[in-house]
Amino acid sequence: MVMRNVSIIIANKNNLKVIVSSFKTLLISLQEKGISLPFGCKYGGCISCAAKLIEGNVKQTNNLALNNYQINLGYILLCVSKPITNCIIEVGVESHDKLYRNPFKKPLKDDELKPYLVKELKSKRRNHD
Repeated sequence: MVMRNVSIIIANKNNLKVIVSSFKTLLISLQEKGISLPFGCKYGGCISCAAKLIEGNVKQTNNLALNNYQINLGYILLCVSKPITNCIIEVGVESHDKLYRNPFKKPLKDDELKPYLVKELKSKRRNHD
């Protein structure tokens, strides 16, 4: 297997630039470079390692925690995201300005829910019609 390296710039860390493998998750790669990041589960089930993807593309597998609203705002989970291209990200709680939202003030629309819930809702509505 040929190793492919990509450049990751962490915008909210003085534009720190690191070169990482595209075959490892961003969390592992950045930790290997000595960058301390918050994390919890390491399998995509929580949002402790959420970061904001400003530019670039990642392959995000096993994302269980983010809903479509958060994904559409550019959030990724570092523990399950592998970079496909050079990326610019923001990490840590400083990047979480829109990650959390009070559901009582502004409830999520159907298309902003987690993908599996959207499918479930559509199926239930079809069955009731």
